[in-house]
Amino acid sequence: MATGRTHRPATRSRGIPEATVARLPLYLRALTGLSERSVPTVSSEELAAAAGVNSAKLRKDFSYLGSYGTRGVGYDVEYLVYQISRELGLTQDWPVVIVGIGNLGAALANYGGFASRGFRVAALIDADPAMAGKPVAGMPVQHSDELEKIISDNGVSIGVIATPAGAAQAVCERLVAAGVTSILNFAPTVLTVPDGVDVRKVDLSIELQILAFHEQRKAGEDAAAEAAEAAAAPPPVAPPAPPAEPAADPAAEASAAQDGTAPGRKGPDGDVPAVMPA
Repeated sequence: MATGRTHRPATRSRGIPEATVARLPLYLRALTGLSERSVPTVSSEELAAAAGVNSAKLRKDFSYLGSYGTRGVGYDVEYLVYQISRELGLTQDWPVVIVGIGNLGAALANYGGFASRGFRVAALIDADPAMAGKPVAGMPVQHSDELEKIISDNGVSIGVIATPAGAAQAVCERLVAAGVTSILNFAPTVLTVPDGVDVRKVDLSIELQILAFHEQRKAGEDAAAEAAEAAAAPPPVAPPAPPAEPAADPAAEASAAQDGTAPGRKGPDGDVPAVMPA
């Protein structure tokens, strides 16, 4: 089986845009799920939804692979799995070393997805002498003094850095000097590498901060929407006032007082007028 040191991916020579390359693993993951369920074909709309992209972008991406599907049928799932795997270089064996076997490094070593995707963890390396020989994920940890020999013996071209930030650059330089040309960096720092070396950075804290930004923005939008809704609501309607009693007529009251018909005026014997005529 070919190793990563002698076979490089063909994507750059074929002129596939980097943005498309970044989406190919998303398509492969969705297609692998379909393959495991024995789904023979898939439409661009269904696959795009599963991968989280729009269907027009998916069709454009696949056109770079020379795959256009069949109208009314869709794409052949198994063929696309092979085609994308080949384009990503996953039909080859890629030995990988993980440097820094702390909590994160140990978790990466125990990740079962490497082998199923064409990556073989060739060695676990740590600078702590107390870690040497300790089994992690069924492999003995090796001391960093042996890093260059390990890379040479295993034909490693991909290194994973899971060290503290302060040690990452020095580890990176040793990896590059030993022949590693691709690095996956989990250390919370920016690495400086020469031309021809690819670095992919994974920073969980940055991803969480980006999510916090979106949460804050959504909360602000919700508050603004509530304020706008309150401003647009009609003002409350006050209950109608009771009808006003008609104004009294002074002349009528005087006349009623004289003839004893004034309302509400009663004598000591009930309805007898209080003032009797002479």
